[in-house]
Amino acid sequence: MKILFAATPVAGHLNPLLAIARMVLARGDEAVVATATYLRPAVEASGARFLPFDPGADLDLTRIEDVLPERASLPPGPEQLRYNFERLFLDPMPAQAETLRRIIATDRPDLVVVDDLFFGTTPLFLDRARPRPPIVACSITIMVADRPDGAPSMIGLPPARDAATRKTYAAMAAGAEAVFGAPVRAYADAKLAAMGLPPLPCSVLHSRHLMADAFLQTTVPAFEYDFGSLAGHVRFVGALPPPPPQRDAARPDWWGELDGSKKVVLVTQGTVANVDLSELVEPTLAALAGRDDLLVLVTTGRRPIENVRGPIPKNARLAEFLDFAALLPKVDVLVTNGGYGTVQLALRAGVPIVAAGRTEDKAEVGARVAWSGVGLEIPAQRPGAGDLRAAVERILSEPSYGARARAIGADMAAIDTPAAILGILDDLVAKARAA
Repeated sequence: MKILFAATPVAGHLNPLLAIARMVLARGDEAVVATATYLRPAVEASGARFLPFDPGADLDLTRIEDVLPERASLPPGPEQLRYNFERLFLDPMPAQAETLRRIIATDRPDLVVVDDLFFGTTPLFLDRARPRPPIVACSITIMVADRPDGAPSMIGLPPARDAATRKTYAAMAAGAEAVFGAPVRAYADAKLAAMGLPPLPCSVLHSRHLMADAFLQTTVPAFEYDFGSLAGHVRFVGALPPPPPQRDAARPDWWGELDGSKKVVLVTQGTVANVDLSELVEPTLAALAGRDDLLVLVTTGRRPIENVRGPIPKNARLAEFLDFAALLPKVDVLVTNGGYGTVQLALRAGVPIVAAGRTEDKAEVGARVAWSGVGLEIPAQRPGAGDLRAAVERILSEPSYGARARAIGADMAAIDTPAAILGILDDLVAKARAA
């Protein structure tokens, strides 16, 4: 069997697909990965064959601030979300679709697997005149379906518990629809019309799981809101395994200090929203500087360590990259800006979480951290040192957060994620061949 993977050119979108590609390769099938050229080394390190996007989609997002220059001037909220969505996901859609059509014609894959915000599949879904292989969407974030309680997506609202809250959410949803939902859908429909295709059948976000032949939600139900009766093709498959360590990635010289004699706090801003480390990394270092009983670990997401400004406390240990698979079992608290993949890896290891962040999907991830009981949310893009100190101290002193994180980790361990995913892929291919 040959599977084509196509990923939005961001590490957090590519890595989940590479995890599945490694599963496919391990059993002897063929994996081809299409994404941006700058990610070729990561693809080839997985053992998959790399193919580049067509020029209109071949974006280098190593420095996202250069690709999205206006982003920094927009405060977190619907306007920034709309800008990000149109530039990152909808503008490349025609070139992404042409890339897929080219590879499908030449390589004839049995199946296509994409991240759930890869819109290059949308023209293939809507073009009924051209045959296509089955398409699977893999979530790289929270469930982005329309909420049963009417809450608008992406601003971090917990589930409504009463009629008054639902009424409030309805008013908020109307406002969000005016500034995000409707204009983004119109923008997408205009792109599709220029390609001679019909408009989307539903909201842009809801379309991500509605249109796929199978949808893989990469968590367990205990971390996700109740969306009621989901369609049968939407499957919870547990947490994906972390990337294997790079062969040349030596552990830092302070690794031996992780011997259990001190509590360990890990802080990260991920690999996208890490341009300004004063948002979370620096205030966390300041918040915990006086704690001789703690080790505070920082990973800069491959940014230079020199980007961390100010005095480095004696209890801090810094690295550009850390092997989370080996590290997280030694961590007592994760402080994160809410990257979905990082949160799932922490829960897989049973680590409680402090989440702070308002850009991209991070408000939604933080809201689920609080709602599920695995940690605390600080609803701010730039949390203060006092709030961070109080949150970390509360998690360290109250065992309920760790217990809940370990319970969700046990839910994840109970799922044979590779078997579940490969079974879904095999079923789709078998049905397509029998048709």
